[in-house]
Amino acid sequence: MIHHTGWGYFPIAFIARLPFAMMVVGVLTLVTSASGSVALGGLASAAVGIGVVIAGPVIGDAVDHHGQRTVLVPVGLINGVLLALFPLVVLSGMPDAMVLIVAGLIGVTAPQAAAMSRSRVIAIIRDRLHPDTRGRTFTRAMSYESAADETAFVIGPFLVGIFASFIAPWAPIAIAAALSFVFVTAFALHPTGVLATSSESETAPRAPFSAVLSPRVLVLVGGTFAVGLFFGSTLTSLTAFMESRGAGADAGLLYGLMGIGSAALALAVAVLPARFALRWRWLVFATVMAVSASAYAATDAVSGLVVTLLVMGLGVGPALVTIFSLAGERSPAGRSATTMTLLASSLTLAQALSSALAGSIAETVSIPLALALPALAALLVLVFGVLNVAVERHDARVHYSVTYASIVAPAGSGS
Repeated sequence: MIHHTGWGYFPIAFIARLPFAMMVVGVLTLVTSASGSVALGGLASAAVGIGVVIAGPVIGDAVDHHGQRTVLVPVGLINGVLLALFPLVVLSGMPDAMVLIVAGLIGVTAPQAAAMSRSRVIAIIRDRLHPDTRGRTFTRAMSYESAADETAFVIGPFLVGIFASFIAPWAPIAIAAALSFVFVTAFALHPTGVLATSSESETAPRAPFSAVLSPRVLVLVGGTFAVGLFFGSTLTSLTAFMESRGAGADAGLLYGLMGIGSAALALAVAVLPARFALRWRWLVFATVMAVSASAYAATDAVSGLVVTLLVMGLGVGPALVTIFSLAGERSPAGRSATTMTLLASSLTLAQALSSALAGSIAETVSIPLALALPALAALLVLVFGVLNVAVERHDARVHYSVTYASIVAPAGSGS
């Protein structure tokens, strides 16, 4: 892989993920700090997520048709401009409606480097690597990509907490704007953006968009949506909990603890035995999420939150790896970018919506109820895991029936 990508690709692709990972949390932190309302902050972050889910599939489809460079360069630059303007909009006292509109536009122009990186890696493995090495390389590459995603989704809020605590609440968004200008553009212009499109893939027929909406793909979209609910409800409930103790800016630092075990276990998925099938991994790690999130809801001390966040990370990282690995295997022909952006968009939308819901519940009902939301989200991850098993068994039955019919039919017609 490195022979085809170069040593600089993976660091650039990782840093290019950070603006996307910092957007929802940065908007939440800035608006909450400026307005004093967790509910308004949650609505602003939800606007980001809605923008992402509206534009994400469109951007993915455009990339599948026109290539990553053509689409990502202008999208990344526009996104950087909007991020740079957002602190001015919030701190100048503009109406809440204007804040929500600009937040939505930030989501619409989100470049989604993570989905594009996966699409590049899948194409390079498929088109450039020897068939004997594709299977093992694909498993390890997807583990790395998911670990990078998980690390970015945790490091992003962690950086937001650091910059907000030690500089100012507007600093995370301003830094995300700078990263978008520099690293998203560098990622878009990297040679792999061209290398990922081989002559074979250019001439291969592209599946219709309806193929992306098949049950075997939509169950994965549901899984990432549930993981997004888990991320958003955890962060916002944690923010509300710490805000009630006068340390709201430290929430991002505590949230970063979840990434320690999460990133490590996400990388460790690559060495799990092949007989531990992806469908069973989903169920096992979702169960870890549900049990630890239940403990998170029951605690009322910061020390208890620290322990439960560490354990929660042991489940969510591998679960995310598993779902995206399945997506890499199930992407319809010529639709890898569309599929990956659809999953990434559903994750971000859910993160934003759950942030809004958790913020509203924490402010108008109670913080303990908000702390229970991650357990419900983890349970939903488990439900989609069960549905995935059902979808796989249905597909297996259909495949067996078609194969059996193709064998028997010629004999029957001959008689």
